[in-house]
Amino acid sequence: MNDSVLLWFKNDLRLSDNESLQKAIASGKPILPVFCFDKQLYNELDLGFRKADFNRFLFTIQCLQDIRKQLIALGGNLKIVVGIPEIEIAKLVEEYQCSTLFGEQEYAPEELGMLNRLQKSIPKSCRCELTWGKTLYHIDDIPYTIEEIPLTSKAYRINTTKTTEVRKIFGRPEKVNFIKLEDWGEFPEASEFGFKEEILDKKKPYVTGGETNALMRLREYSFETEQLTSYRWTRNRSLGMEYSSKFSAYMALGCISPRTIYWEVKRYEQEIKKNASTWWLIFEIVWRDYFTFKLMRFPNAVFHTEGIKDKTLEFENDTELFKRWCEGKTGIPFVDAHMRQLNQTGYMSNRGRVNCASFLIHDYKIDWTWGASYFEAMLLDYDVSSNWLNWHYQAFESYYTNPVHQSLKYKASEYIKKYLPELSNVDDALIHAPWLLPEAELEALGYPKPQTVFKKWQRSIKAIQKKSQPKLDL
Repeated sequence: MNDSVLLWFKNDLRLSDNESLQKAIASGKPILPVFCFDKQLYNELDLGFRKADFNRFLFTIQCLQDIRKQLIALGGNLKIVVGIPEIEIAKLVEEYQCSTLFGEQEYAPEELGMLNRLQKSIPKSCRCELTWGKTLYHIDDIPYTIEEIPLTSKAYRINTTKTTEVRKIFGRPEKVNFIKLEDWGEFPEASEFGFKEEILDKKKPYVTGGETNALMRLREYSFETEQLTSYRWTRNRSLGMEYSSKFSAYMALGCISPRTIYWEVKRYEQEIKKNASTWWLIFEIVWRDYFTFKLMRFPNAVFHTEGIKDKTLEFENDTELFKRWCEGKTGIPFVDAHMRQLNQTGYMSNRGRVNCASFLIHDYKIDWTWGASYFEAMLLDYDVSSNWLNWHYQAFESYYTNPVHQSLKYKASEYIKKYLPELSNVDDALIHAPWLLPEAELEALGYPKPQTVFKKWQRSIKAIQKKSQPKLDL
């Protein structure tokens, strides 16, 4: 006799505003909450790095530790398994005779393929109840079918925001009927996925994972510090916690829902201030929605070099240059500082992402999908649609960004010194273009020379030369 249900946590690691959880509770049957570490996620790619790196692994562990603690407080726990999800989840469905499998609906090709294989593997007596929970505006509420999703974000945003209401959030459950288990499983060690001890000390997630920290960050950024009020004008900075929301990593693993953020911003507008910043934060979440639905419209082309428009770009694909870019050793400080921050912390600012992508594609002439794959591996806030379509945008639609000019414009010297400590004693002007130093002095610093100094940078370079001090303080 089927007497339990399985609640499969994936990228919805929260108790608040979790419709799948609410449906599992409403079933009236004992719930088996499960998370499966997908071993395939940490495999090495042909490009020479893993599909997901250590910071992603550690951040996931932190998120799961938090939700397990919350479930224990409600009298239950979280079952942890390691393997191939469609195999491990199917085993649990059969072992515990689950009548229903509850979980969040997927939308990208890899994940949909996994769900399809799972549904073929589980007993016919088990029903799959998958719920849409990814976007701010529910997929059933937007004024488009997926085939009708506009080709521009502006067209989507204007029509959708005018005609669609954001649904109310689901509350946090106060009582849950859990299945009784003795063995809930242990969190895997990093070594189980082949991560070596020597790299672990070099990595530290930029924020600590979990729903508890996500909600704390929301309160801190809004009502406690009112930093939200200045978001519109500070979001392009790179150094510090206060200049942008830092919600993205929490949203990527579903520690906080877009609706929770939306309704808190609306409350902020009523009680504190409504301005361009509050509008802009919601604008960014709507853009995230748009990329989700656009990927659904073009589910395969998004991942190919020719892109949605089947357009050919001329790439040289120098593997040594790609390695320099990945390691933050291009000789361009604004690029290198952002890449080293990414490698160490799993985070990079919006301004950094634009510049690093533009440099790789248009200066190094390297296939944009290589860069998208590297960001997928490294970013804590990796989201398949946001990552791949932002890279697609940089390759085919966006304007070129000059990393020397951008470094000057955004006054990045302090940021560069933090992530490129070998340049910490360089003049605040020359630090944007250290190749202008005498060759012996640059060599003594241990910082590489650029492969090429492009003519299109000359105006910015001349501005640096005018500002620079006559001598270095080494």
